Amino acid sequence: MQTQTVSMDTIVSLAKRRGFVFQSSEIYGGWSAFWDYGPVGVELKRNIREAWWHDVVQRREEVVGLEAAIIMHPAVWRASGHLESFNDLLVDCRSCKQRFRADQLPGYEENVAEGRPDPLEGVPCPNCGARGQWTEPRPFNTMFRTHVGPVEDEASVAYLRPETAQAMFVQFQNVLTASRRKLPFGIAQIGRAFRNEITTGNFIFRMRELEQMELEYFVRPGEDEHWFDYWRSYTLEWFRSLGVRPERLRLRDHEKHALSHYSKATTDLEYEFPFGWGELWGVANRTDFDLKAHAAASGRELTYFDEETKSHVVPYVVEPALGVDRAFLVLLLDAYDEEPDKEGTRVVLRFHPRVAPVKVAVLPLSRKEPLTRTAREIRDRLAELYNVEYDETGSIGKRYRRQDEIGTPLCVTVDFQTQEDGAVTIRDRDTMAQDRVSIAELEGALRDKLGF
Repeated sequence: MQTQTVSMDTIVSLAKRRGFVFQSSEIYGGWSAFWDYGPVGVELKRNIREAWWHDVVQRREEVVGLEAAIIMHPAVWRASGHLESFNDLLVDCRSCKQRFRADQLPGYEENVAEGRPDPLEGVPCPNCGARGQWTEPRPFNTMFRTHVGPVEDEASVAYLRPETAQAMFVQFQNVLTASRRKLPFGIAQIGRAFRNEITTGNFIFRMRELEQMELEYFVRPGEDEHWFDYWRSYTLEWFRSLGVRPERLRLRDHEKHALSHYSKATTDLEYEFPFGWGELWGVANRTDFDLKAHAAASGRELTYFDEETKSHVVPYVVEPALGVDRAFLVLLLDAYDEEPDKEGTRVVLRFHPRVAPVKVAVLPLSRKEPLTRTAREIRDRLAELYNVEYDETGSIGKRYRRQDEIGTPLCVTVDFQTQEDGAVTIRDRDTMAQDRVSIAELEGALRDKLGF
């Protein structure tokens, strides 16, 4: 059973060595808060998306999907309040010249909650420890600006979206007409978002280019608190279903002073990272702010005709918003385990089979025919069902360890006896138990062990 807390340095090293995550533009010295996902990482990330989409969209009759453009009309961001309110307070330490987001400094939020005139009073610099050396806070809009068209002037300014949510509000009427859903119903989207963060760090926890999985769940006014509570609980249940340890998850309600301009209530599902508790999945009660704002700005009606009351209503919205990259980091951290063995220490990632990057590895005991031919035939059969890795290099013990370090639940070993009895050995990642199974029954045996 996993008990220890792994350091971020250990995870970063493993992520690079085993092909989960690489520093973007590494041969040029890297680029702060931009990361690339390697061969194993893209599989884990794809599995996270597919698990979320299956559970939140496909299993639910009332939820449909959308895939919108990254660059939207600038009027969208004026109406939503992002141009005015999507700001972080920027401060510099006069002593060491480092720059920080004010709300991420230790003690700042507590001072705000206590109503102190100067929230920076007594707050130390995380870099040099100096107190009372802060510049005046100044707002910094974290949206990335770009230009559309051949002329770069103010008339051509556009923005890379900082969230995927607004497209679901702007397309509300079109989706409603096309899908013919009744309240409550949801629109879901997975896509890239961009934030010019002031303070970055902690690996992929805070990035400038990120990926979001967001649901806008439209409900009748008056039913919003019920659905807000429902989705709060759902966030916990979903991560627990993927094997994340319950003691490392908690729900934290935002204080009123910390609520976004659109929010009636917000709760964060937090995970206990190596650097402390941090946001994983946010759930916000956005009321009818967004639909009303876009209706007023566009002059278009964004309402739902309620057959029960024979009236048009502006739905309230409950928004569960989860970052793919943070989910990736949490699953990587939570799966990491070490245990002593005869060779020293075995490193194993105990991923839930649903998200494991590789489901099955096929390992011939020898690199010679006919073992390799049989092994490749098995690999090709299983590849119709799962993501399978074939490995014939090195001792069988080292190959098992490689698969343990990328979290492969099961290994199928083709040995010298296979040609005689038509059977192979299935080795379990977690228990290291080995079962002999006939090749004819292999798919069924793997399905029973993986659960699908």
